[in-house]
Amino acid sequence: MSRYGHGLVLGKFYPPHAGHHHLVTTAADRCERLTVLVCASAVESIPLAERLAWMREVHPDVRVVGAVDDIPVDLNDPDVWEAHMTVFRAAVPEPVDAVFTSETYGQELGRRFGAEAVCVDPDRTLFPVSGTAVRKDPVGSWDLLRAPVRAALARRVVVLGAESTGTTTMARALTDHYRRRGGVWSRTHCVPEYGREFSERKLARLRSVRPGADWSEVSFSSDEFPVIARRQTELEEAAARAGSPVLFCDTDAFATTVWHERYLGGSHDEVARIAARGRQHLWLLTDHEGVDFEDDGLRDGEHLRPWMTGRFADELERTGRRTVRLHGPHEQRLATAVAAVDALLDEGWDLADPLPERR
Repeated sequence: MSRYGHGLVLGKFYPPHAGHHHLVTTAADRCERLTVLVCASAVESIPLAERLAWMREVHPDVRVVGAVDDIPVDLNDPDVWEAHMTVFRAAVPEPVDAVFTSETYGQELGRRFGAEAVCVDPDRTLFPVSGTAVRKDPVGSWDLLRAPVRAALARRVVVLGAESTGTTTMARALTDHYRRRGGVWSRTHCVPEYGREFSERKLARLRSVRPGADWSEVSFSSDEFPVIARRQTELEEAAARAGSPVLFCDTDAFATTVWHERYLGGSHDEVARIAARGRQHLWLLTDHEGVDFEDDGLRDGEHLRPWMTGRFADELERTGRRTVRLHGPHEQRLATAVAAVDALLDEGWDLADPLPERR
């Protein structure tokens, strides 16, 4: 098997899947150094910077570079070929010894680079997947997507609400509902509320000093809320990477902005910045009416629930977040929530195709 100095893998990689991973690892094994060139056009749905980040994470040992290429594709037009090559050479000016592709244009691309063309799994027998298939049906190709791609495409649903309004119960019920679909859906995850874990630890530390202490004696500092928001976001991101096309979150960083207001008054700039970077798609607000208040030792009282529900509703509307409010008994709330999530999933991912080939 030939060994090459500088190898090149070129493609749109939109979005990268197991076939792309096989192509890159095969090339890396046969080259002293490898450059992966990711090309993007202006009409595509996912920014080039994000796609480069995906490839660099999945392939940290190779050089990954990007180029914007809005030139229509026409494999039979020498002038169009040369226009593309101008883009490619500007991105990869070094001599190339071998070009690795799985495409029919590989031979001509190699010739124009003055390099040997190496074709890898052209019939897609090892990994029967293509970028076109992924864009058309991400769910059908879910198992063949890499972790950062799954995290980017997963539809994230947040359940939030005032104390003792059934947020945890609802998040778990939704998770169970979608897991029962089977297949890739069986890996649907529920992200727990980190703020509760944080609160439990605060109370435990207080009781280690004063055994009879209760929740009313616990106090928060403003600096603790960014810690909670960041950790909540980290847990969400990890679950999205490993889970199904839908992810359920028992609160999120946005909710933490309201909890900061509840305990300390006013907003917190850093918490708001963390929330603004979120990638959630739907918020389900659990109404306090019709739900009995249960004091589990970490709650302040029923009288605060109407205010909290109102603040969540106001902030969700002010920030333009897609929201469905859940009313009535649990069964009614669950049916409303499932309908809202199904509607979100039925909308699909709207991944635009790359520039078409010129006919």
